[in-house]
Amino acid sequence: MGKPSHHDSGRQMNQMTTPFRFPDRFVWGAATAAAQIEGGATADGRGPSIWDDFCRQPGRILSGDTTATACDFYHRWPEDIALMKQIGLHAFRFSVSWSRILPEGTGSINQAGLDFYSRLVDGLLEAGIRPYLTLYHWDLPQALQVRGGWLNREIACHFADYTDRVTSHLGDRVKDWITFNEPQIFIGLGYSEGSHAPGLKLPHLETMRAVHHVNLAHGRAVPIIRQRVKDSQIGFAIATKIGIPAQPDDPACVEAARRLTLEPEWQPDHDLWLDNVWWPEPMIHGRYPDVLGQNLPAFLDALPASDLVEIQQPLDFFGFNYYFGRIVESAVDRPWKVLPERPGEPRTLTGWPLHPEGMYWASRFFHERYRLPLYVFENGLSSMDWVALDGRVHDAQRIDFLTRYLRQLHRAHAEGIPLAGYFHWSLLDNFEWSRGYRERFGLIHVDYATQVRTLKDSARWLSEVIRSNGTFLQP
Repeated sequence: MGKPSHHDSGRQMNQMTTPFRFPDRFVWGAATAAAQIEGGATADGRGPSIWDDFCRQPGRILSGDTTATACDFYHRWPEDIALMKQIGLHAFRFSVSWSRILPEGTGSINQAGLDFYSRLVDGLLEAGIRPYLTLYHWDLPQALQVRGGWLNREIACHFADYTDRVTSHLGDRVKDWITFNEPQIFIGLGYSEGSHAPGLKLPHLETMRAVHHVNLAHGRAVPIIRQRVKDSQIGFAIATKIGIPAQPDDPACVEAARRLTLEPEWQPDHDLWLDNVWWPEPMIHGRYPDVLGQNLPAFLDALPASDLVEIQQPLDFFGFNYYFGRIVESAVDRPWKVLPERPGEPRTLTGWPLHPEGMYWASRFFHERYRLPLYVFENGLSSMDWVALDGRVHDAQRIDFLTRYLRQLHRAHAEGIPLAGYFHWSLLDNFEWSRGYRERFGLIHVDYATQVRTLKDSARWLSEVIRSNGTFLQP
């Protein structure tokens, strides 16, 4: 094993001398998505989204669950804001349903939809909770999908128009904007693997065209937000494929983990869409990785020269969602080697392994590469939660999970990595896409039959973490 570098020694010294607290003004929040919590699928003029349509297709969603009611947040948001305040959240990340604002995806505004979000924002601000607004969290209007969805270049214009409508109405009060949540997933699972809406299975070339149209939409939206919201903070939230070095004291092993995180992998059987770089590289650095041109020359040859200029816009933060990583070591004949799963490895109900140390490595690698303040916009545990005989929800595993992950996030802070905030996924148990309502990620238990909310033990625990700004986590 190699010796720690001088830089690593400095990291260790900083960690020993830094008080166990998160940064001043660190934002503690919880996150949600419109399609997963709102319900009210046909209320007040809302148009159908691709997820409404997907839920109607037999066999697509576990147990035939739908988004029709979900957590009924559309009607119960005042109660949920009161619970956010009780937990002590600084911020609430939510997404806007595009088809609630523009039922056809473009054209005439549905004023009732805009008014709903206006009331929500006002309610948050009155409670002292900062709204973080995600413009797109997977629920494309079905009317735009019929016209090609993200395969249609015109969607970038439609997204820009949608952004203009939302910022014009809410930009006087909402200052924090996320253009897209996890484009790897809504493009990869929706256009390549076919397990998410709209359920397509396309070759790499078509999938990358959809990737590019998302990037172009982002590039067109950012200047509109800047113009409409003069003091705006803008970024994105990507899913993360994170390398974790099996031997963290070995520089070669760390480099292998860094390369898995920051370089695309091009193998015939590889899920190309899962790589991190297809979004931050063009958005921040104005280019696609060279491997794309080497393997899909028809893709780059077809791009107008102005597109990458348009996509590259100044951003205020780098947002990532982290749940688990891949344990890697260095290899002689390739950039990295992913190690097999350990027998009996701890796992969440979703089947994802526990890899808390990846929270540190994700923060380190993204900071080194992109030099922007970092937000963790999603992190949490799917567990088997129910209301016990004493009327409470005792989710001790979630508390243990979060303790481990947040300590690793603090490790990044102790080494001087600029952290802006942490958002738990999720505020509420909710519709978990193709898994329906079986998965429970929330700080708040939802009885879907009665819509009764119950704060879990983890919510009360997180209150203490927030109150102490992390000191409560100290070993």
